[in-house]
This record gives sequence, structure tokens and C-alpha cells, in this order.
Amino acid sequence: MTRPRKALISLEVTPYYHVTSRCVRRAYLCGVDHYSGQSYEHRRQWVVDRIRLLSSLFAIDVCAYAVMSNHYHLVLKLCPEQHEGLSDDEIMDRWCALFKGPLLIQRYRDGEDLKPLERDTVSDIVKVWRTKLASISWFMRCLNQPIARQANQEDKCTGKFWESRFTSQALKSEEALLSCMAYVDLNPVRAGIAERPETSHHTSIRERLKSEFDLQQAVVDQASCGDLFNFNTPLKPLLPFENRVVNESQSGILFSFEEYLALVDWTGRIIRSDKRGHIDNALPPILARLQISPDQWHINTTQFEAIHPKRFNRIASQLNTG
Repeated sequence: MTRPRKALISLEVTPYYHVTSRCVRRAYLCGVDHYSGQSYEHRRQWVVDRIRLLSSLFAIDVCAYAVMSNHYHLVLKLCPEQHEGLSDDEIMDRWCALFKGPLLIQRYRDGEDLKPLERDTVSDIVKVWRTKLASISWFMRCLNQPIARQANQEDKCTGKFWESRFTSQALKSEEALLSCMAYVDLNPVRAGIAERPETSHHTSIRERLKSEFDLQQAVVDQASCGDLFNFNTPLKPLLPFENRVVNESQSGILFSFEEYLALVDWTGRIIRSDKRGHIDNALPPILARLQISPDQWHINTTQFEAIHPKRFNRIASQLNTG
């Protein structure tokens, strides 16, 4: 039975989520059309640009992403605390980078004197916007709708671009988070369109290793098609890795980036057709610390979407009751 989105996304359960969106009929609308031979590869950069800009405006961090020919994966972290210290004016700046807002807000931003009741209304509107700017549903709406509109305009057609709204999976344990990130980063390798993670374009691991993101060009491109009115917010980096655990509040991914790279590299080698099932003797120690066997890790990162509902939900339940 289909469950409401509010039952699937809850900060009380976990701030981490694996989100997927697929093109209608899984057509290669962001790749090379096998029938016509026409290339739509440039649309992948549309998705990457939009992801990075939206993350900077929203209280949502990006842990990993991979933009494929007919779908994309995101690993997101909800961080509503990022907006707790922002003023109402700062929230308005972020929201109005994407939407014009009602006339009352426009009058306020133009410096007009408002009556007390009108000011109260402005405060109420901003309160709603503050909540929406920490919502995965609104993040995905602001990501998917402009891409669909732009693609349809380019194709001179109408109709659905995305197969459905989007799917989300709660990542309730460190094992689930790490497995999902590796699964996402290795998607192009598994699909045979990249030989190594460092050559996997339009992925987070490629960006972490060699960032080629052009903020100025991304803003110009988004503004030219009417999907961005301004961008006065500092560009937010991908969620960083924490090299060590300390007795202070930590917001990053609690693993060493060097160890994660070694883990992804090792995993990428074992899932090649000529290496499948082979366990390298130089197993990264992070698996031992997490008490994950090499065989289980191999299953996790090659069949993540298939095993997630049973395996990782069960692990989370055991942790909550232990």
C-alpha cells in the first residue's frame, strides 16, 4: 500500500534519505536516444547545476549524486537547523530566488511601509517558506519541474518528462548511508559508461576529486530560462567527510574521505564482470570497524535498491530496540 510522503520522511527517524527520479518510460531523455541517435547528454549538467544551486538555498545537504541517462540518484541530509539563525529577510531572499512571491512580499521587499496586520501576514508567509526550504518534497519539486519544462521546450512537445514524482528511502544506519553513497557513486561504473569513479562525470565522487562546477555559468543558464531570479547565497559544498570523531557537534559524514575513496575503489573493482565475487586482500579497515563482512558489503553496493526495504529497515529496528 502506498504510504503518504510525511510517513516516509521524518527527522525523528533519520536525516539521511536516498532519492531517485526516473524519466518517463525510462527513456534516454538525458542520454543518447538509441532510436534517433540524438544526444541529450547536455541535460545532465542541467540537473547537476540545479542540484547544487538548490542545496545552497535549501536547508538540505547533498551527500552523493549521480545523473544517468534516464534517471538520477541523490543522497540528501535534512538540516533544518541551518535556517534557524536566518532572519525573515534572509529566508525571503532564498525563496524569492526561485519564486516571485505574492504582491505583499514584493511591496515589503521594495521598502514600502506596511500596516501592522500586513506585517503579521508577511511573518506568517515567511514562516511557511522557512518550513518549505527544509522539505525534500519542495526541493524535488524545484528540481524536477524546471528540468521537465526546459526539456519539453527544447523538444517542442508537452507531457510528462519524469515517470513519477520521486521515490525516497530512509537511511537509518551508518551501514545504509555508506552503502548507498557507494552505490550511487558507482552507478556509471556499474552501467558500463565509465571505467573508474574519477572518470564518472556528473557524479558526486568526480566533483569531490576534481570539481568542475561553474557557478557563474550555472546561474546564467538557470536565469536565462526563467528558473532563477537571483542567487545571492554562498555556494554550499557537498556535505564534507569528518576525519575523526570529537566531543563536539559534528554535521559531516563521520568517515575519512580517504578511506571512503579506498572503499569505493575496492568496491568498483569487485563488481566488474571479470572480478565479481573476488575479495581483495587489501580490504579497507572501515568495514571491520562497522562489522560488515566483505560478502555483505558486495551485496549492499550492487543490490542496494532491491535489498533496502528488508535489510536496512530491519537493522534500524534492531538498533532502536537494542
